[in-house]
Amino acid sequence: MSQRAIPAVFMRGGTSKGLFFHAQDLPPAGPARDHVLLAAMGSPDPHGRQLDGLGGGISSLSKVMIIAPSSRAKAVLDYTFGQVAVDQSVIDWRSNCGNLTSAVGPFAVDEGLIKFGDGETELCLHNTNSGALVQARFEIVAGHARIDGDFELQGVAGRGAPIALDFVAPGGAITGKLLPTGNARDQLNVPGLGAVEVSLVDATTACVFVRANDIGLRGTEMPDAFASEAALLKRLEAVRRAAAEAMGLAVDGLSVPKLGFVAPAMAASTLSGQALAADEMQFTARMMSMGQPHRALPLTGAMCLAIAVGIDGSVVQEMAPGSGQEVAIAHPSGVLSLGAELRHEADGGWTAERVTVTRTARRLMEGRVLVPSVAFAD
Repeated sequence: MSQRAIPAVFMRGGTSKGLFFHAQDLPPAGPARDHVLLAAMGSPDPHGRQLDGLGGGISSLSKVMIIAPSSRAKAVLDYTFGQVAVDQSVIDWRSNCGNLTSAVGPFAVDEGLIKFGDGETELCLHNTNSGALVQARFEIVAGHARIDGDFELQGVAGRGAPIALDFVAPGGAITGKLLPTGNARDQLNVPGLGAVEVSLVDATTACVFVRANDIGLRGTEMPDAFASEAALLKRLEAVRRAAAEAMGLAVDGLSVPKLGFVAPAMAASTLSGQALAADEMQFTARMMSMGQPHRALPLTGAMCLAIAVGIDGSVVQEMAPGSGQEVAIAHPSGVLSLGAELRHEADGGWTAERVTVTRTARRLMEGRVLVPSVAFAD
């Protein structure tokens, strides 16, 4: 079997990794492009390991980014994110990835797509999945994005140069509304669980948030503790599917809405064995990604949490009463700090103005990814 080589860069962005491509090096959007990207990542793999590709077997390591010239006057680049299913022939193009977004600017600078002098620079990026604009701020040294620095991102070993991201007007990224049902709280009728109180929020991505104890959890569980619990995963998926229906989304969608369960601040340990004290956080959260527990927090989901904590009456705010614009959320890998700005409208509604977060990113490999030629067949 022959293979074809496609220029690609493998990058870490935040707590995720993925393959970055120039749009011109791929087939046009559609099934032909999906076939090529699935083959590059090693999906579908019924064993869940993506050994025949560059995917890492979990959602945070099974991602692609496609970079193109800007189609928006305010932005310097377009970027399109694809969440690649591990065990299915599916790429979900409906949501963004906040973690990999942090690598888009450095990728563009290092590729020579845009040129800036040394020093701190700010780029406006257009996410084609949601239509959102993202302001990225980072430093350039000797014509390349700086990677060394003192910023520590929990969940990633070592330290790096900070990359600040401002997600502008993130409300309604998927459904068109910050509160898709118009309510801060809703009650879902979930098969196997009955009535479950939730908050349905759409900011950077669509999410359903539920109290951990309402679904039989404490809120400090580690991913491996229930990743193999088929009955629990089935219950969690039932909540997510009921939320999708209430939000007007496809119930069989893999990545949206994301499911998060929340609990009050409490002492806990991280995956690395670090002890977290209750006073280091405002509340505790765990989230599901592509049907499996996330080892940190999907960044778009975390940003949605940061917005939800400011909405009066939400189940998230219940866990962190009195939280202001700065939010600290405990997760399996540590504590994530974000900034969120909301505006309470005269009619009682809410507008999400922006969410700010800091990440690090690094170029890991550059060259060509080899894809079996059969993936290019019509």
